Amino acid sequence: MSESTSESPQDPHGELSKRLEEARLGGGRARIDKQHAAGKLTARERVELLLDTGSFVEIDALVTHRCTDFGMEAQRIPGDGVVCGHGTVDGRLVYVFAQDFTVFGGSLSETNAGKICKVMDLAVENGAPLIGLNDSGGARIQEGVVSLGGYADIFLRNTLASGVVPQISAIMGPCAGGAVYSPAITDFVFMVEDTSYMFITGPDVIKTVTHEEVSKEDLGGAQTHHGKSGVAHFTSPNDAACLAQVRQLLSYLPSNNLEDAPVGTSDDDPAREDEILDTLVPADPNKPYDIKKLIEAVVDDGKFFEVQGDFARNIVVGFARLANQSVGIVANQPAFLAGVLDIDASVKGARFVRFCDAFNIPLITFEDVPGFLPGVQQEHGGIIRHGAKLLFAYAEATVPKLTVITRKSYGGAYCVMASKHLRTDANFAFPTAEIAVMGPEGAVNILYRRELAACDDEQQQAALRAEKVAEYRAKLSNPYVAAERGFIDAVIQPRHTRRHLIRALRQLGSKRAKLPPKKHGNMPL
Repeated sequence: MSESTSESPQDPHGELSKRLEEARLGGGRARIDKQHAAGKLTARERVELLLDTGSFVEIDALVTHRCTDFGMEAQRIPGDGVVCGHGTVDGRLVYVFAQDFTVFGGSLSETNAGKICKVMDLAVENGAPLIGLNDSGGARIQEGVVSLGGYADIFLRNTLASGVVPQISAIMGPCAGGAVYSPAITDFVFMVEDTSYMFITGPDVIKTVTHEEVSKEDLGGAQTHHGKSGVAHFTSPNDAACLAQVRQLLSYLPSNNLEDAPVGTSDDDPAREDEILDTLVPADPNKPYDIKKLIEAVVDDGKFFEVQGDFARNIVVGFARLANQSVGIVANQPAFLAGVLDIDASVKGARFVRFCDAFNIPLITFEDVPGFLPGVQQEHGGIIRHGAKLLFAYAEATVPKLTVITRKSYGGAYCVMASKHLRTDANFAFPTAEIAVMGPEGAVNILYRRELAACDDEQQQAALRAEKVAEYRAKLSNPYVAAERGFIDAVIQPRHTRRHLIRALRQLGSKRAKLPPKKHGNMPL
């Protein structure tokens, strides 16, 4: 804090200095030391690391709780367990609140919630990102229903701010019970390995109710939520790394839904070609390759900021830049489950597409998808409903949308992955692209099943199958059939991908598209 802690003629008894010092120390030196011993920074240390040096302006530093029961009257600490205010990240305004675990375990009180709500309102009113640094034991039990009401007040503001300003949550300690729903509504969730966890009910309650034994880490730790549940978008080894990641994410995002994302500073040639792309996609359609290598070869300086990297790895999403313009990337990953779409991949992709659309970030889709994952588990799990989310998201999006089909584009997945029919602005395909109802081998087995069954000789059957597969590819399963219909705007050499995408983005710089008048659509949630 910038205020002087020395006595002055205007504060002869040092009352202001005393209170500001109490606020700065939070729960006191012993609890600060305990926080450090647990491998965690304090709330104020986190804020200082997150923001540009010297830019933090605190609000409500002297607020205290109003509870007079259970001995709370004698325990009044200025700030009441949360540090709130505004500052800058790379010179851009952001609003932040940081729960202080050294004060009543960072628990939420009526006044604590009021401080958070105030900073949330300011973020929306001033069109700036909101960042919450969560480290709390939950609702303050001594205050009863008013603390629960505070959570509901926060949830409402999270919902109203959604799609207006970017909302980022960093889980840097405990986050349990109803407290988890605020981060869940926000756009991106960061977690710190070994020191943070999220769950609705803890291990003790689970053991009592279901007789299952599980540790906090396995139930709701960073790796669990990054790799299994998909709740966490990013994980970091410590607080400092987490806050650095938050700053990096913000560099790709606009401050609000009426602005464009910050412009990059790369000197990467927009017309640059990369010969590696000509051989990256294997000639054998059944051989895998890493789509991230393709992405890195196309975007500015090879920098790709992946989101939810360990969850639903059959689809890749993240941010990059093309000619210094921020773009959202969605790509099937042939190196994992052959890039097939399943429940988790559909939900992951849909959520990301809708974020980019809400904040004016163009979407680039790299498509190599054999279809939707078959199986009883997927069908009973609602693959129809969840797959429709991705379809709905792409169809609804009005930002510039570009698609590059690198290889397979089969069946309903062709439609879903930003096809021309979903108002995608520019659709390209590599010469290796196969666009059809299904793969040539499967199609031949259906179309020529009688002829194949009539062949008694295995060699003759294999020769007939190979002949019909080649015929099917020539007639239907190639990019030129789609190009003749206008479903593909151009068949391009892979090495020219960057040039074509940047040219299309520039042409779409003034795009204006509208949705039919309505309150909102009914997405298949």
